[in-house]
Amino acid sequence: MARTAFLGLGVMGFPMAGHLKATGHEVSVWNRTAAKAQSWAGRHGGKAAASAAEAAEGADCVFMCLGDDPDVRAVALPLLEEMQLGSVLVDHTTASAQLARELHEAASARGIGFVDAPVSGGQAGAENGQLSIMCGGDADVFAKAEPVMQAYAKAIVHAGPAGAGQLTKMVNQICIAGLVQGLSEGIHFAQAAGLDVETVISAVSKGAAQSWQMENRWQTMDQGKFDFGFAIEWMRKDLRIALEEARANGAKLPVTALVDQFYAEVEAMGGKRWDTSSLIARLNRE
Repeated sequence: MARTAFLGLGVMGFPMAGHLKATGHEVSVWNRTAAKAQSWAGRHGGKAAASAAEAAEGADCVFMCLGDDPDVRAVALPLLEEMQLGSVLVDHTTASAQLARELHEAASARGIGFVDAPVSGGQAGAENGQLSIMCGGDADVFAKAEPVMQAYAKAIVHAGPAGAGQLTKMVNQICIAGLVQGLSEGIHFAQAAGLDVETVISAVSKGAAQSWQMENRWQTMDQGKFDFGFAIEWMRKDLRIALEEARANGAKLPVTALVDQFYAEVEAMGGKRWDTSSLIARLNRE
């Protein structure tokens, strides 16, 4: 069992830290809103620290699950000055590959390991300990962190050097964006054609059109309910990162750019906190 710290207790971090404690690891937590850390400690029995540095003191592995690049920089760079030699910093935030490379360099200079490890599976995956984790970093450092991350993972892949985890997560979000738009158009078409959507889905979900999104979101999409997953504002942040990376590496992402514009329209409809399946709301608006 490891001595761990978990920084950032949002809808993902709160249950992820809970799984660490439940599997026997020593856990100290920190959150910018101190009440959340106190709430976590009251529920799980770990320690709520007053600062990120206090949480990380003596930890073998420090995990972060924050918001965006500026949040990660603000926490990670000062923290690296305090972490113990030979410890590992794991960033579960979906952030840029460039930031991952910067943190890897800064951590290595201080004898600290770094793994960029964005996750997929949403709030339900975090709560059920069934996340897919995409990792970048040195193989020996990944080997130290992997057994600890097993506490909340169903799959962990080492995708390559620093930044590879973030790049892999970009591929994940690119694929989801196009898939959800296609599913939205399919359901919208079925509705407009007067078909029974349940019957249609029972037919097409047994063939090549099948997907996790279809299996888990078709019914709520048909009903116009969008409170069941990853919020649009966070998806747009992820797509922004992917589109910025594509501009740098020359990849062409026309569908991704278009779907990002569609999400902007849904936000303008008041859907900022709706889940990503709400693309269909744009098609069905009066």
